[in-house]
Amino acid sequence: MGDMGPVEYFFCGGFGGICTVLVGHPLDTIKVRLQTMPAVKPGELPHYTGTLDCFRKTIVNEGVRGLYKGMGAPLVGVAPIFAISFLGFGVGKKIFAPSDGSHHTHFQYFSAGAFSGIFTTLIMAPGERIKCLLQIQENKTNKMYDGPVDVVKKLYKEGGMRSIFRGAGATLLRDIPASGLYFLTYEGIRDYITEHGKHQPSILGTIAAGGSAGIANWLVGMPPDVLKSRLQTAPEGTYPKGIRDVFKNLIKEEGPLALYKGIVPVLLRAFPANAACFLGFEVCRKFIKYLNSSPCDVLHSE
Repeated sequence: MGDMGPVEYFFCGGFGGICTVLVGHPLDTIKVRLQTMPAVKPGELPHYTGTLDCFRKTIVNEGVRGLYKGMGAPLVGVAPIFAISFLGFGVGKKIFAPSDGSHHTHFQYFSAGAFSGIFTTLIMAPGERIKCLLQIQENKTNKMYDGPVDVVKKLYKEGGMRSIFRGAGATLLRDIPASGLYFLTYEGIRDYITEHGKHQPSILGTIAAGGSAGIANWLVGMPPDVLKSRLQTAPEGTYPKGIRDVFKNLIKEEGPLALYKGIVPVLLRAFPANAACFLGFEVCRKFIKYLNSSPCDVLHSE
């Protein structure tokens, strides 16, 4: 992504994150509902038979707005999350930069990306907890929360800050390797299509690199994401040992394939949402560059 300062990384990453949420939240809602639906007992039909069935039932029962439930929390948190993630990647690139000044290797890109995954947990973990609890509310009959603020109040009353931050370890388990592969994929493809920065990527090139980064991220991050969603939406005391109990219970009752529940909407969402993220990032970067150069251009023209 070229030489950029911390402020540029921060603002451009934040803008890219907002683009991600606006494009991808409906399929994220479907993903969470598939991940957290009750296990099927003998003789019973599953609550949702798949992605399309979940989409149809949500629209029929709740309207289009049902697909955007819980979007307030990620919208509020996503700008700093992505800003810090991209900033962390920028810092990581400097830490893991080759000493001879040559191009970063794939391993160095991965290390810098993994480093960025540590930065975001303090914001990501409570934001994901709030989002998931709101997303699994399907109708007024089982409605427990009136919005993000109400969720925070009730969680704090239930178990203090520990309850709000439940799933922080699972979030780290997901984001460190997933972020590493995310930034490695984007930078690797970008280096290839720009011949290591000799020219700017085209819009289609950015879409291809960003969308592919999203797919790579979730192929690695899906299993811990399933465990995180189960842990964060379970009633207090369900899993005393945290993610270890979630894993044991899931494998015993549903088998290893349950670790990829919701993978279809995730992958359907990953490409356009992350293409939008990196398009937003590149557009914001060019806009900041334009703002910085405009006064000089004006003075030069005079």
